[in-house]
Amino acid sequence: MKTGIKTFLIASFSLVIYSFSGAPAETYTLTIEVKGLRNSKGVIQFALYNKDGSIPDHDYEKYYLMRNGEITNQSASITFKNIPAGQYAVNILHDENKNGKIDKGFVLPIEGIGFSNYTSISLMNRPNFSQASFELRENKSIRISIIYM
Repeated sequence: MKTGIKTFLIASFSLVIYSFSGAPAETYTLTIEVKGLRNSKGVIQFALYNKDGSIPDHDYEKYYLMRNGEITNQSASITFKNIPAGQYAVNILHDENKNGKIDKGFVLPIEGIGFSNYTSISLMNRPNFSQASFELRENKSIRISIIYM
């Protein structure tokens, strides 16, 4: 009889632990593509963000994930895998000299940049997370417009 009670208690405890641990989070893939680069020099730096206030990120310190993509025929793409569902935004940099930072002239970038949901950038249309963000609840492909100033 003691074995039966012990088995029941172990099974009950295991069920309680499993219910608190929750089901494994679903993950998705996100493919990002950019076309129309002015040349095939350097790399495209793809930065993925998942927090409000993380964009703009001039020094690339607030990103969630970052990868470089090779440029072929003035285009590049990258796929992030195993991304949990949530709110995300993308920032790209045409890093022509491969130094990992936004090179600027007097004030404006001299290399191409882009953000999800943006086709232009100006003083009145500055990038921020809330406008650049999108929901990831399924496998998704997006295209980012490259902007040269």
